[in-house]
Amino acid sequence: MKLLVCLALLSVLCASADMSPIAEGARFVWDAARGSWDMLRAYTDMLDANYKGADKYFHARGNYDAARRGPGGAWAAKVISDAREKWQSDVSGRGHEDTRADQEANEWGRNGGDPNRYRPAGLPSKY
Repeated sequence: MKLLVCLALLSVLCASADMSPIAEGARFVWDAARGSWDMLRAYTDMLDANYKGADKYFHARGNYDAARRGPGGAWAAKVISDAREKWQSDVSGRGHEDTRADQEANEWGRNGGDPNRYRPAGLPSKY
């Protein structure tokens, strides 16, 4: 009987303990993958909408959705956003000011800010 009580208490203690480092790592990777998917979805929605002035909204929305996944999602959003903006400023020639404004929208969304701050009037509600 004492053995059963000890096993029951031990199982409760183990169940309430923090996740193992392996489980935490797996969760981070899973959240990063799902956050990457959120970023891709925002990008494809932006292409589908093809709506003038909506760029910053989709930047903020993709980062917002990804960061809500957890630390892995926020990390993926930052890596993807930074890579895109580096390419844009180095290759596309859109300019430093546009890159700065995109990064502001990226950070706003990633830090939990409402993406609708950047939503242009008239953008269809499905986005």
